[in-house]
Amino acid sequence: MAPPDRSPSHKSRSLNLQQRSILAGEAAAAEAFVETALVHPSDPASAAFFDVDNTLMQGASIFHLARGLHQREFFTTRELLGALWKQTYFRVVGVEDPEHVAEARASALSFITGHTVKELQDLGEEIFDEAMAHRIWPGTRALAQLHLDQGQRVWLVTAAPLEIAQIIARRLGLTGAMGTVAEHVDGVYTGRLVGDLLHGPAKAEAIKALASRESLDLGLCSAYSDSYNDLPMLSMVGDPCAINPDAKLRSYARAKGWRIRDYRTGRKAARAGLLVGAAAGAVTGAVAAGVSLRGRRR
Repeated sequence: MAPPDRSPSHKSRSLNLQQRSILAGEAAAAEAFVETALVHPSDPASAAFFDVDNTLMQGASIFHLARGLHQREFFTTRELLGALWKQTYFRVVGVEDPEHVAEARASALSFITGHTVKELQDLGEEIFDEAMAHRIWPGTRALAQLHLDQGQRVWLVTAAPLEIAQIIARRLGLTGAMGTVAEHVDGVYTGRLVGDLLHGPAKAEAIKALASRESLDLGLCSAYSDSYNDLPMLSMVGDPCAINPDAKLRSYARAKGWRIRDYRTGRKAARAGLLVGAAAGAVTGAVAAGVSLRGRRR
């Protein structure tokens, strides 16, 4: 009789969604760094957690990073479109079959193997300056600064790769960041995720793990997001706020009496209501899992 398959990919497939979310959250919290700002906060029990895409930054950070890597010929247009198509199909059509999801994840990760963390970090710095810095919403940035001024720590929590999340946090002078963790050995990516994307329930798990480590009182904490998918994160804190919300989150926030802030123009808000749920969700799923983590050298 053949021995059982105990490879990492087999173990990853054997985990259910909840287990992968917990693992992804714990990994993100473990990798979260502390910047020089407020290492010793005057309000140590409180913190603020900010989503990135369409909350802190206009558009999807994953897309901006992927486009920058594509321009540097790290992967082909065909590879990018193929990954996006799979995620669009699964997210928009609503197919949730575990084998299909695993296939999409594996496809998105297939060509990051063998590239280095440092390479992504160096390119991420360049791409932030080129494509992201001018897309930060001033209103959301001001909210984050308000928490810092009150002696609280501010963490980004995003499905984007941890490496780019850390760059954004550092450039904005925030406390730290939690993002999707791609497995690497000796600084080289293996092509696998630790757990899963830091998305939905996984974000709540990351915050829970960080709160335990940093002795935070979640009832005194704040969370900010544009997406109904982040309801687990928003619901676990005492002060949730919907920023540039999608239609479902806006309705839910109104019903709950949560704060709502919209920093888009009327035209941008209307267009976002039509496009963000499908397009940004597809980009976040596919490219966060792999395309924007590392493309293939030409």
